[in-house]
Amino acid sequence: MKDDIWSRNEVQSPCIKVCVIHPQERLCTGCLRTAREITMWSSMSQDERREVLEELPDRAGRLRKRRGGRAARVKSRD
Repeated sequence: MKDDIWSRNEVQSPCIKVCVIHPQERLCTGCLRTAREITMWSSMSQDERREVLEELPDRAGRLRKRRGGRAARVKSRD
């Protein structure tokens, strides 16, 4: 049975509990929100939350693995 006592009629947070801010992009690697958006979420209007959610899919490409880095250095030594 679903617990209706705790259900709310509001735009829910996209948080997936993987809270790490990417050092260059300044986005959470879990939910793709900025630190400011995460902090302000509880005080945002429903429309503001929807706007943030609409932007998230476009942000995903900013965190894709880039060429180079440690993997490339280790491979080039072989």
